[in-house]
Amino acid sequence: MTQLAPYPHWQWEIPAHFNIGVACSDRHLGTPSADHIAMIVEDDTFGTSSMTFAELAERTDRFAQVLRNLGVVPGDRVLIRLPNSLDYPTAFLGTMKTGAISVPTSTLLTAEEVAYLAKDSAAVVLVTDAEAWNAMSATMQQNIAQTPQLKHILLTHLTQAVSPVQGFSVHALAEAMAAVTTIAPATVTAADDPAYLVYTSGTTGYPKGVLHAHRALLGRQPAAQFWFNYSDQLQDRIMHSGKFNWTYVLGTGLMDPLYLGKTVIVHEGKNDAQKWLDLIAKHAATIFIGVPTIYRQLLQKTSATQADIPSVRHFMSAGEHLSDEVLSQWRARFGLDIYEAVGMSEFSYYLSQSIYRPIRAGSAGFPQPGHQIVLLNPETHTPVATGEEGMICVPDNDPGLFLHYWNLPEETAKYKHDGYFFTGDYAKYDADGYLWFLGRKDDIIKSFGYRVSPYEIERVYKGHPAVADCAAVGEEIEKDKLLVVIYVIPKPDTQIAPEELMAFGKQHLAAYKAPKAVYLAKDFPRTKNGKILRKDVNPAIAYQKSAAR
Repeated sequence: MTQLAPYPHWQWEIPAHFNIGVACSDRHLGTPSADHIAMIVEDDTFGTSSMTFAELAERTDRFAQVLRNLGVVPGDRVLIRLPNSLDYPTAFLGTMKTGAISVPTSTLLTAEEVAYLAKDSAAVVLVTDAEAWNAMSATMQQNIAQTPQLKHILLTHLTQAVSPVQGFSVHALAEAMAAVTTIAPATVTAADDPAYLVYTSGTTGYPKGVLHAHRALLGRQPAAQFWFNYSDQLQDRIMHSGKFNWTYVLGTGLMDPLYLGKTVIVHEGKNDAQKWLDLIAKHAATIFIGVPTIYRQLLQKTSATQADIPSVRHFMSAGEHLSDEVLSQWRARFGLDIYEAVGMSEFSYYLSQSIYRPIRAGSAGFPQPGHQIVLLNPETHTPVATGEEGMICVPDNDPGLFLHYWNLPEETAKYKHDGYFFTGDYAKYDADGYLWFLGRKDDIIKSFGYRVSPYEIERVYKGHPAVADCAAVGEEIEKDKLLVVIYVIPKPDTQIAPEELMAFGKQHLAAYKAPKAVYLAKDFPRTKNGKILRKDVNPAIAYQKSAAR
C-alpha cells in the first residue's frame, strides 16, 4: 500500500446571495484584472476578436438590459444557440444578471431539436446567429403553436435581411445593445436560485433538462485547485478545444476561469490537429483542455513535441476515458502528464487527477476536497468495501449538485433521495484510495466525448415509414473509440437502402448523434419478455450495411 498524504480539508463558503453573471464580470471591476483580456476567439470566418473583463462587464450589462426591455423577468428562460464567439458569454452571463435562466444549446442541433427545447424549456427569447435562424425559421414557424411563449429572436452576425416570420419579433443583437441608454443594476439572486438549464441525453428518447443554481460555480472551486494548475505568478491563458454549449466547456472554458480572472481562448471553425498547435503558439497558452480524441489526433497527425508549444505547462482531459496508450505516448513525446476528470451534467467534474498525487493510469484519481463522495450499494444504501463495485453517490447538500430535472419531478425523486444523489455511475476504490470509474449500467453511448442516448436516436428512426424496429448502439472501431451505429428491421415488403437511412439520421439528428453506419437486420436478440439485448446486437445479426461511415 502506498502512503499518500491526505488532501487538505475544504471549507465551503457559500454566501446567501450570489450571481454567476456578476461574479464572472463585475467582480473584476476596480481591480488590475479589469484591463486583462477575458476572452479571445479565433474564428475562421470572422478572424480574431477579444475583450477585457471591463468590456465583458459592460457587454453583459447591455445584454441584460436588452432582455429587460423585451419584458424578460427573473425565472424566464433564454435559449442560446450560438457558435463560440464573444456573444456567447455576453448572452449566457447577461441572462443571469437579470435573474433569468440561461439555456445553452449546441449549434449541431437540428431545427426540430431546437424547437423541442424551446417548447420544453418554455423559453421566451432565442439568441442565435442570422445564418442559423434563416435555416431554422421555417421549422420554428411550423412549431409556433407548440411554443407560444417564444416571442423574441435576437440575432448575431446580421449582415443581410432575414425573412420575417409571423409570430416572432426579430432583432439585431448588436443594434439592440447599442441602443441601450440606461442600465438597471443586476438582479440580486440567492445562491440557490436557478441560473442555467442544460439538456442531456435522456432515457425517454427526449433530452431532459438539468437545472443548476448560481452556487454551482462555487461548487466547482475545488476543481480550480485540484484539477487545474493555475499560477498566482502569471496571467494564465487557457485554451479550450470545445464548444461553449457543453457543460464541460461552460465550466472549464467559461465560468470557472472568468470567475478567477483568467484569460480564455477558444476557436470557431474547422478543427485539425495543427490548428491547435498554431493557436497555442500564437497566444502562448499555459493550460490546454481537450478530449481524448484531440490528444490522439495531436499524436497521430503531427510530429510536435513540447518544444513546439513551450508555454503550455498543464494538459487536461475529460468527456471520455483517456487510454493508457495515449497517456504513455503523450508522456514520451511531450514530457508532461494529461490530467483527467470525471463529471456529468448534474455534477461537473468532481473526480480528478491532480499534480498533488501520482497519476495511476486508468484511475479517475480522487474525489476533490469538499466533495464527500461515497460508493453505496444502491439496494441497501450501505457503503461497499474497498475493491467492491458501488454506485457513486453525492450528498444532496453538495453546492455543486444540480437543483432538479426540469419538469420531471418523478425523475428527480428517482435519483435524489435518502440524503444522496444516486448518479447511476459505478466505481470502486483500491487499497490506496484511488477511484476506478466503471461507468453506467444503462445504455448511454459515449462517443468522442459526447453522451448519446440510444433511445433518442431510436425515437427518430421509428418515425421513418420504412422502419419496423431499430436499436442504436456503440460500435468500438479501436480501443476507447466508439461510433454511434444503428440496426434497423425494415417493415415487411419494404425496400430501403442503408444509405437512405443514413441520410435520414443526418437530416433529423445533430451530427454527433446521427449514426455513422446503418445495418439492416431481420430480428434482434431479445429477452423472454421481448426486450432487445443490446449487448448482443453486433454485425453478425445484419444482412446488409451502409457503404459509407
